[in-house]
Amino acid sequence: MENVLLFLTPKSTVAYLQEDFTLRQAVEKMKFHRYSSVPIIDDKGKYVGTITEGDIFWYIYNKEELATTYDLEDVRLKDVPRNRDNKAVSASAHMSELFNLSINQNFLPIVDDSNTFIGIITRKTIIEHFMKTKM
Repeated sequence: MENVLLFLTPKSTVAYLQEDFTLRQAVEKMKFHRYSSVPIIDDKGKYVGTITEGDIFWYIYNKEELATTYDLEDVRLKDVPRNRDNKAVSASAHMSELFNLSINQNFLPIVDDSNTFIGIITRKTIIEHFMKTKM
């Protein structure tokens, strides 16, 4: 069984957000990278959840006072309700444990034993791995 760390995209190369970022910073980073969801970490580097385009859309839609992009600077990411967070996976997990989780998540956040975010494994990587091992 192969350890997930062999397939990890490390934190240093992953777009992520800090929970004290503004909503505008989140929107701009997601737009720049063209991602529909991004992991969120706290000030200690711990994984706290995942923000999606849908979370942002519904937050803005339900807030009439958010009339311009500049209004998004007054909202902290940690104050935006999230519909569903991507389940984090331990760095000590094996690839065989990831397939079912990847069905509903386009990436899996990977954390160490202290829940510190160390990177992600994408659904594409998981599918490619299982396609190679089944052929």
